[in-house]
Amino acid sequence: MDDLIFAYSRADALDDGVLVDVSHAAREAGFVIPVAVTSTVFATLVEVPANIDGQDEEGRLWDILTCLRFAIRQAKTHQSRILFSVLVRNSQSRTNRHQLLSVCGPGDDGEPVITIMFPDEA
Repeated sequence: MDDLIFAYSRADALDDGVLVDVSHAAREAGFVIPVAVTSTVFATLVEVPANIDGQDEEGRLWDILTCLRFAIRQAKTHQSRILFSVLVRNSQSRTNRHQLLSVCGPGDDGEPVITIMFPDEA
């Protein structure tokens, strides 16, 4: 019998700030299951740099969730992993396309949850 030495749950990741719960905004965007983004995605794409005018975190998060929703609708089959992209302006002169990965899998109690991350975070 193998003894469990260490477990790191989704709840732990949320408590530690490794994941950021965006379920409230996701529900408003039409998602019916919990959604979280990695802290890296949040810091890079949701938080607005000080030098950017006319944007806010709610709008940037809405853009990410809307792009994911469209990517889910366009998927040919039911997939647990979906790559999608979003345009984000983090400088006054340039908007960049960022590729993201959405993973739908079991939460701590086996319930479906979505996690949005950069592909290299998978």
